[in-house]
Amino acid sequence: MSGRVALVTGGSKGIGLAIAGALLAEGASVVITARDRARLHDATEQLSNRHRAGRVHAAVADVGQPDGAAAAVSAAVQTFGGLDILVNNAGVGLFATVADMEIDAWRQVMDTNLGGVFFCCRAAIPVLRSRGGGWVINISSLAGANPFTTGAAYCASKAGLNAFSEALMQEVRHDNIRVSYVMPGSVATGFGRGREGGAGEARSDWKLAPEDVADVVMSLIAHPARSLPSRVEIRPSKPPKKS
Repeated sequence: MSGRVALVTGGSKGIGLAIAGALLAEGASVVITARDRARLHDATEQLSNRHRAGRVHAAVADVGQPDGAAAAVSAAVQTFGGLDILVNNAGVGLFATVADMEIDAWRQVMDTNLGGVFFCCRAAIPVLRSRGGGWVINISSLAGANPFTTGAAYCASKAGLNAFSEALMQEVRHDNIRVSYVMPGSVATGFGRGREGGAGEARSDWKLAPEDVADVVMSLIAHPARSLPSRVEIRPSKPPKKS
C-alpha cells in the first residue's frame, strides 16, 4: 500500500477508524473526515501514535453536502498528491416509526447515507481516473436487505446505497475503478443506540468488531484484479438464540 492515498469518511470512530488504522498499517496515506472537530482531532492523534506520523490527515467535512464532499477529496489531493481508495463509511442512524419521524431526521439520514456517497464518488471519480484506476468501497448494512420497524429511513438509505453501488460498479469498471460494497450485521460500535438491540442491551460480545469489517475492506483491496467481489455480507457467527 506504500504510495497509495485513501480517503475514509466518518473516520473518527468505529468502523471508519478501524479501516483507517488498517490502511495506515499497510503503508497507505490516509485522510479521515468527520463533522466533530474534537473527535476528529482525538482520532488523528490516536492513529498518529500507532503509525508513522505524517501519513494521516484530518479534514472536518460534512460529506452530506456537495461542498463538504468535494473539500474532502481536495484534501487528499492537496495533502498527499492524489487519491487511490475511497471508503464511504460516514453514516447516520436515526430510528423512529414513519408516523413519528421528523422530516429533518429523514433528510439527515438520506443526505449522509446516500447523498454523501454520491457526492464523494462524483468528486473522486475524475481523480481516480487520472491515477489509472482505484477502489471505491461503500460501507452499507444488512439492514439494506432486512428491513425492521423504526428503521424505514435507515433501511431505505442502505438499500439505495446497494443499488447505487452496483450501478456505479458497471459504469467505472473499464476505468480500472473497482467498486464494492460491504454489508455488516451487528457491530459493537454503539451505532444502534436508541433502538432495540443497540447499545443499551446487556451484552454485545457476540457482535462483530470494527476490525472485522476493516479486514474485509483490506481483503477487497488486495483481491486479484481479474475478479471483483462486488458485494460482501458479514455477520456475527453466533448471535443470541431467539427464545
